[in-house]
Amino acid sequence: MTERSSNAGTDNTTGSRWDGNLKPEHRVLIVGSGPTGLGAGVRLKELGHDNFLIVDRNTYIGGLAASFTDDAGFTWDIGGHVMFSHYDYYDKLFDTLMGDEFSLNDRESWVRMFDRWVPYPFQNNIRYLPKQAAYECLSGLIKAQTGQGKVKSHQDATNFGEFIDAVFGEGIAKHFMRPYNFKVWAHPPEMMNKQWIGERVAVLDIDRALKNVVLETDDFGWGPNNRFKYPLKGTGEFYRRMGESIRDHIALDRDVKAIDVDAKIVTFADGSTESYDVLISAMPLDVLCKDVLTGEVPETLRVRAAELRHSSGYMIGIGIKRPCPSTKSWMYFPESNCPFYRVTYLSNYSPYLTPDQTGDNATHYSLLCEVSESEHKPVDAARVVEETITGLENAGLLEPGERDDICDTWLYRAEYAYPTPAVDRDAILSDVIPWLEARGIFSRGRFGMWKYEVANTDHTLMQGVEAVNRLIEGEAETTIGIIYAATEDGREAAIHERPAHAGSGEKRLAGQTVEAKATPAKARG
Repeated sequence: MTERSSNAGTDNTTGSRWDGNLKPEHRVLIVGSGPTGLGAGVRLKELGHDNFLIVDRNTYIGGLAASFTDDAGFTWDIGGHVMFSHYDYYDKLFDTLMGDEFSLNDRESWVRMFDRWVPYPFQNNIRYLPKQAAYECLSGLIKAQTGQGKVKSHQDATNFGEFIDAVFGEGIAKHFMRPYNFKVWAHPPEMMNKQWIGERVAVLDIDRALKNVVLETDDFGWGPNNRFKYPLKGTGEFYRRMGESIRDHIALDRDVKAIDVDAKIVTFADGSTESYDVLISAMPLDVLCKDVLTGEVPETLRVRAAELRHSSGYMIGIGIKRPCPSTKSWMYFPESNCPFYRVTYLSNYSPYLTPDQTGDNATHYSLLCEVSESEHKPVDAARVVEETITGLENAGLLEPGERDDICDTWLYRAEYAYPTPAVDRDAILSDVIPWLEARGIFSRGRFGMWKYEVANTDHTLMQGVEAVNRLIEGEAETTIGIIYAATEDGREAAIHERPAHAGSGEKRLAGQTVEAKATPAKARG
């Protein structure tokens, strides 16, 4: 194996280089039939490029956005998916494929703590807390935002943990932000960067906090998903229909084992092969670089990709033979009396997700619970279902005696659940992504691009669409938030700017520009 620099612009070895011009005869191979791969495939077909194939190791379409109906008649998603979009293309595609076969739901979200329900977002509704806790939150907020806290300002914060302290103060950090975020990410917040946040974390100023407490004002309309769509038969139904529209271009049960970057040949577990001119990959970027790529691949690239962090996740479905007792959508749980960080009343999204399917007269309901896992937060897989049921009782979601009404449990473990936006993530991507693209490999999607801030299903679908638009029409990709610029010595450097669609729909003022910040260079072997 030959050692080379991992900068795209400085690699002078032969190899198989990509000139950036996709021709009709070029073969496009897409790894993964989730939203990214399907988006790429649908767009290729729309633009008249039929020489493509989507492969997936699973026997079903949809990836992490798939839905499953179990033997008891309950339908489950891999996590609490809801559909809200910031792209006309996505909306039109959804309308075309789903017609009127979806529900339109008003969000009703809550936080469970101190044995009470606090409207979401927590930091805007601290008046619901016990008086001592509310005082600690207000006092800490005032100190933090007048420069008397642990960190002088959010500009001085070097990671997400310091950002929490600088923006919210000690009280909110202690009671909610730190325990909740650890339960979600399974990583200490000091290991995470602050760039991913966007609109995913509601910030709060002193005046608004005081007004909400003193005037007892409710403040729970925040966020881009106040109203959301949901396919009647589960999130996966939308992606299943996408797959059906290009079914002749999809090959399931094909597990990629090796990709020769020089010969441009993919080898599968059964020994079969496929050649390609351009590869769009949605497999986890660390796995791709560490374990799958063969040929002249620099060891430094494998090492850098291996430094990316992620969390795993357990999805636990609880089916209950009883009419649903609540109109809530989903709820957050920062406290240690339950293992899950979020629970969704999934059956409230559609009447077709339980065995009876009778709408307002339903005799069953379903709860979908999510538990994160990492080396920093281990989970006992053999006990996670029982611990979840006990946690539902502790949190007041299962009423006394309701355990006896549980008629179904469902368990799914996702080895890759959340791509962790670690402090060194963008620097790693700046090394790895340009090297791959110089060889015609475009790593996109939730774990292909590893950018959680643009990893909703609409974001990831559009990453596939935009990659194709770039290859065929020369359009710049906007969602991934990466641009490439030549440095003084002629190298191609990846620059991470604020994505146009970051933060689950970050809203920008018309004409507003964002200064792009280059990732600091790192020493390379």
